Amino acid sequence: MQRRAFIKTLLAATTLVLVPLRALAGLWNAPAFQATKLQEALAGMQIHQLTASSDIQVLAPDKAENGAVVQIEVTSRIPNTESIAIFVEHNPTPLIANFVFSGGADSFLITRIKMAETSDVLAVIKVGNQYFSAQKRVEVLENGCG
Repeated sequence: MQRRAFIKTLLAATTLVLVPLRALAGLWNAPAFQATKLQEALAGMQIHQLTASSDIQVLAPDKAENGAVVQIEVTSRIPNTESIAIFVEHNPTPLIANFVFSGGADSFLITRIKMAETSDVLAVIKVGNQYFSAQKRVEVLENGCG
């Protein structure tokens, strides 16, 4: 009898773990991440108007020897930054990542991305219902999305 009780408890615990994981999967924005054009990806993220901002800093190399590994840094000095999305227009899927920040978190990130060819790296910052952007041109010497 103890074995049956253990199995029931184990199944109940597994269900409690899997249900929140399915809820998190619901947050995945498939249309935006699967878009093949920059404008489609922006529309999938419900971004219709961008305002260029000097309060956003995008650091990336001017020339990337290998597009498979391009390190970028994005810093937003805009108060109440909610998220930072990274786009690369000439990639097979332009939306690279979307980082969401909780209240009080520093709006700064460092990551490595793949770039198919020379393009602008576009950082889009969400603050309330407004979107701000900054970009940096990166020349790719060797294709990284093959």
